[in-house]
Amino acid sequence: MPAGVTEVRRFLLPDLGEGLTEAEIVAWHVVAGDQVALNQVLVEVETEKAVVELPSPYAGTVVEVLAGAGETVAVGSPIVAIDAGGSDAGAASEQVPVLVGYGPSAPPPSRRRRNGRGRHEEGSAPGARSGSRPLAAPPVRFMARQEGIDLADVTGRGPGGIVTREDLAAHLVTGRAAAPPAAPERDDRESRTAVRGVQKHMAEAMVRSVTTAPQACVFLSCDVTATMELVERLRAHRHFEGVRITPLAVVARAMVLALREHPALNSSWDEATSEMVTKHYVHLGIAVAGPLGLVVPNVKDAQEMTLRELTGAMADLAARARSARCSPAELRGGTITLTNVGVFGVDAGVPILNPGEAAIVALGAVQRRPWEHDGQVALRDVVTLSLAFDHRLVDGQAAARYLAAVGEILADPTNLIALG
Repeated sequence: MPAGVTEVRRFLLPDLGEGLTEAEIVAWHVVAGDQVALNQVLVEVETEKAVVELPSPYAGTVVEVLAGAGETVAVGSPIVAIDAGGSDAGAASEQVPVLVGYGPSAPPPSRRRRNGRGRHEEGSAPGARSGSRPLAAPPVRFMARQEGIDLADVTGRGPGGIVTREDLAAHLVTGRAAAPPAAPERDDRESRTAVRGVQKHMAEAMVRSVTTAPQACVFLSCDVTATMELVERLRAHRHFEGVRITPLAVVARAMVLALREHPALNSSWDEATSEMVTKHYVHLGIAVAGPLGLVVPNVKDAQEMTLRELTGAMADLAARARSARCSPAELRGGTITLTNVGVFGVDAGVPILNPGEAAIVALGAVQRRPWEHDGQVALRDVVTLSLAFDHRLVDGQAAARYLAAVGEILADPTNLIALG
């Protein structure tokens, strides 16, 4: 291409996986006029699962940033224009990038932007993109299928033209999308905070969990004095140098070991076939309260790890989760979850299942309590474990036996060596 010829390409927000329909712009790393290299990080976006860095699919000059920080952008919408003049491809006003792991998609006719007061700017148009699959979250698609509704017939008034539950409900009643609802009355003694990104995903996941899986819970209080003593000895042991072992790591290892005799706790329910899918690997989820809300990254193949390896993997995963730097792959595919409510001084709790999993264990606070030991009452370290489970996959007997097996290991941690 002759020198001086411009070739402006628009980078469209790609589908970041698992049917995500939108993302919020967190921070730009470039401004108009900057020179960028191929695969240079352009922007950070927050999806329903994590903060993700997007690399540039072109080398060139940034012409215009098309979506500001704080904006929610629909998948397929342009977010930045780059002059890639000098490349072999022909010039185009809206080029579709093909990134690793992302397929090309047709650009939408318009994009949705908001001003500082949250109103749409002139030129934005709600509704599904013409000639493409209507945008809607999986629960909305399921609801539409149940009601025999073609989503293409429903006007979406959500971000970027997404069809929401409210749009679908209005269509059921009137056969067309209702006008936007009137703004609610405001009370100056109240404050409102938008729920979006990871926090919004967590809320939706918890609703989906309790409405699709029949959940029950069992509890076990056990003497973990021997485990606490073991933790103190291992912290001083050279084998654990550079890794700070915690009671949570011992509980995690005990959970993994107990699954060998109780595999039903490491299974999932296939809704399409009504089959129980037993996993012969353990992707152990660790619930972490991060800056964006609760996230549950998982340690892959925890069954292959030693206690030291599991301790290090959990610490690394938790640290990155607290700084919102877990990859999307680390936030999906879990098979069983561990949550630590005791860190907040809580004795016990009833956890909600991570969607798609059969069980979750909650660890309460370890406390010194009067306890029967060797025929006498003594002060011992006692903890309460809670196990919530999917009653389609696990019955009360299996749940109780699994939790008792975990407690047995914690009461006598020599079982960590005996069981490998």
